[in-house]
Amino acid sequence: MNNTFEAVSTGLKNRILIIDFGSQVTQLIARRLREAGVYCEIIPFSSAESKLDTFSPQGVILSGGPSSVLGTEAPKAPDKLFTMGIPVLGICYGQQTMCAQLGGHAETTDEREFGRAQIDVIRGCSLFTGIWDPGDQASVWMSHGDRVMEMPPGFNVVAKSEGAPFAAIADDERRFFGLQFHPEVIHTPDGANLLRAFALKVANCSGDWSMNTFRAEAIENIRTQVGNGRVICGLSGGVDSSVAAVLIHQAIGDQLTCVLVDHGLMRTGEANDVVELFRERFNIPLIHRDASQLFLSELNGVSDPEEKRKVIGNTFINVFEEEANKLGGTDFLAQGTLYPDVIES
Repeated sequence: MNNTFEAVSTGLKNRILIIDFGSQVTQLIARRLREAGVYCEIIPFSSAESKLDTFSPQGVILSGGPSSVLGTEAPKAPDKLFTMGIPVLGICYGQQTMCAQLGGHAETTDEREFGRAQIDVIRGCSLFTGIWDPGDQASVWMSHGDRVMEMPPGFNVVAKSEGAPFAAIADDERRFFGLQFHPEVIHTPDGANLLRAFALKVANCSGDWSMNTFRAEAIENIRTQVGNGRVICGLSGGVDSSVAAVLIHQAIGDQLTCVLVDHGLMRTGEANDVVELFRERFNIPLIHRDASQLFLSELNGVSDPEEKRKVIGNTFINVFEEEANKLGGTDFLAQGTLYPDVIES
């Protein structure tokens, strides 16, 4: 096996990149965008520089995060982001680092602002069009210790709150926007509309992306990448590997072989259910290796949880490689992995 296959959509010409600074609710930003018909991907700030080149987004969102922008090793957005000519929306920490990097200033306040807050809209901007007008009051969700105290050149204050004099700022000419509050959570009632407006009106995404689009594009990408090669997929019966297996089989048919390693630690009868489902319903070539006795013997006398994890992992790899070698040559390894695990790793 000389390749690892990843079935990832490019999102066509309809995509936003979310740079993650460690917020607990970054996934909600992605969900709101996808609900608006916009493809997006989340990338850790440490990998954002190269991703900007390969992903070519129509806009970028900087997430919140637990760090202080005043720290000596505070995470930053790639400096080149602000010279690419694409819209940028900074949320909470994202607003603060954008301001700091562009010549503004943030400071730590003794009064953390956490929970619902009322903001006063004092100026219009393209992000607010059709949602808020000057003079409006709106309920939002705040969660911050640091706050912006001086804006970079070119920005205007468009909304303020009692605890955040720069609750929302905008540079309409460069299409840079900063929100101290969190539009991605349901506690900001108009938050989903703000994210939709950024993607559709500011970044000019088409809003016609869907999971059907992803499926069709992923299948075509698989066919192009695999060609006449053969693929082996580790199948557990869980959602991640099952979706990967079915998607790949729809693309290349019997060029795919799945391997189910039965380690004896599943529910009673579960392995047989997986075999029946994939062989009979999906007609996917499947090798079922019952290695339950091997796993249980290797685990005999092992009580430490971390050691158990290592034993299971190493034994699985050995058994899987044995079955792969029996196939007499495979070109690609397919693996279904939960999206947050991809982000963390």
